[in-house]
Amino acid sequence: MRLRWRRRPRPEVMGFWDHVAELRNRLIWSIVAIGLGMVVGLIVYDWLLREVFLPPYCNVLEAQEINRPCSLVITAPLEGFRTRIKVSAYLGAVLAMPVLLWHLWRFITPALDRREKRWAIPFVIAGFVLFSAGAVLAYFTFERALDFLIAVSGDAVDPLLGPGAYLGLVTFMMLAFGIGFEFPIVLIFAQLAGIVEPRQLNRARRYAIVGIVAGAAIITPSGDPITLAALSVPLYVFYELSILAGYLILRRRSGEAPLRRRFRRSPEESDQGAAASGPTS
Repeated sequence: MRLRWRRRPRPEVMGFWDHVAELRNRLIWSIVAIGLGMVVGLIVYDWLLREVFLPPYCNVLEAQEINRPCSLVITAPLEGFRTRIKVSAYLGAVLAMPVLLWHLWRFITPALDRREKRWAIPFVIAGFVLFSAGAVLAYFTFERALDFLIAVSGDAVDPLLGPGAYLGLVTFMMLAFGIGFEFPIVLIFAQLAGIVEPRQLNRARRYAIVGIVAGAAIITPSGDPITLAALSVPLYVFYELSILAGYLILRRRSGEAPLRRRFRRSPEESDQGAAASGPTS
């Protein structure tokens, strides 16, 4: 007699404790995925440090004609070990991002209808692509930010960076840009769940621009206009695309374009307009 494992079906209506149990299971799978990615990060840490993280620092030292070896200096016995663990954890989160997005989607699917539940694969792919794009953009703008930070320190300051501070700054910018690029997915989620509507986002455009620029200024440590624009401009474009996606969602739900319905005349208004225009010759 063979024992066959069967997956317990999700109930149609979930109570509070059902949601808690579902959240617990999703968190466990997410932690396991991050742990596996962290193991990969520990294995490839030396290669990443040599081939990915150090080149921007070396380029800045060469551009500013600072005659010293391109290497990081530890000032505490445990600093190198802590940095290896931290960077590996960041890399584990990046590698586990598809799994995290998948479980996030599965957790919120009870609030969606049957057609919207089919967007799971596009959501995971779009989320991972956007996060990767943000991290890559942060990496290529980091060299300019580091050059600005070292230059503004003054000629009498000799940069002698440790792995904790340097790699912490690099990974922070890459994670911040990657999470920032998830901005349109958050807005689309909010519209799917009925928290906000496209017309509300449309009316809040001016406040959104100010908030995007302020948030980008907080995330980008250098403060130079190029790095600030590299983050704020894509975020604003994503904001506009999210509004367009929201109108498309409303159109699929109602069967009529929201913009057309918004400007459609009522029968009384049509009769008044025809009476005011009079007979045509």
